[in-house]
Order: sequence, then C-alpha cells, then structure tokens
Amino acid sequence: MTMTTSEPTWSLDREIVLTRVLDAPRERVFRAWTEADRLGAWFAPRDFRCTIRHADIRVGGALRFDYVGANGVTYDNRITFLEIAPPAKLVFDHGADKDDDPDLFRVTITFDAQSNGKTVLTLRQLHPTKALRDAKIGFGAVEIGDTTLDNLAAYLAGDPAAS
Repeated sequence: MTMTTSEPTWSLDREIVLTRVLDAPRERVFRAWTEADRLGAWFAPRDFRCTIRHADIRVGGALRFDYVGANGVTYDNRITFLEIAPPAKLVFDHGADKDDDPDLFRVTITFDAQSNGKTVLTLRQLHPTKALRDAKIGFGAVEIGDTTLDNLAAYLAGDPAAS
C-alpha cells in the first residue's frame, strides 16, 4: 500500500492568530460579526471608525467598507465571505477593495461556547507568503487586531463608544 501526502494548506509561518475570551454567548458574538449594523458599530482599530459602503453577508457575498482615521485618511477594504456556519465559524478573504489584491489574506474565525456563557473567539489570518505575513506584523497587524477585538468586547459589554 502506498501512502501519499500533500503539502499542508495551512502553513504556520504564514499565519497570525488572535484569541479572546468574550463575556457574551457565542450567538451574540457571531451576530456582531455577521450583521452589518452591528459590525459597523465596532469593527475598526483604535482611533478609526468603520464606514460600511455595501453589505452582502452571505457565502459568495461581499462587504465593502472603509476604515477612517482620526486624521481623515481612508483605507478601503473588501471582505468576500467563503463560509458562514452560525454560530460556530466564519471564513472570508480580506484585502483592499480591488480585484486581484496581492495582499489578500484568508481569515478563519471560530466561536467556541464556554459553560459559563462566555465565548472563546479564535481568529486566524493566513497570508499568501511568510514575507507578506511578516510585513503585516511589522505594520502592526497584531496590535491592530487586538484593539479591534477590544472594540468588540466593549460593544458586547454595551458601550460601543469605548475603545
């Protein structure tokens, strides 16, 4: 019997992983990610706001939005949804709002319920290359992700204005 193995499709040297325990049931956390009005209330790093331009949150659909900094600088973004499995998993491609973005990366988010009513959110970014992942880390992707999850925690706690 011959066994064949293929190259792994999830390379650890190309990923960034963020984890957060959130004080809310996973159904509520999942809705915060998949309902445009909720997402727009918190989905931005510190000192930025999210302006949603188009929301088609379904498999194959796209979310087009801008991150607008306090200085007025705007960063256009596009998310294309690949898998939506309420309330457990969300998979999408994220990049600039342009076709064939070479910096496009895959995001897989899992929502795990704890017996105490809290949710463990694990967000995995898979970048096309190690070099692109390293560049994103150098740009501050981990810190940006952490402050965005801080905004989510504040939103879930009932204070969306907190950062």
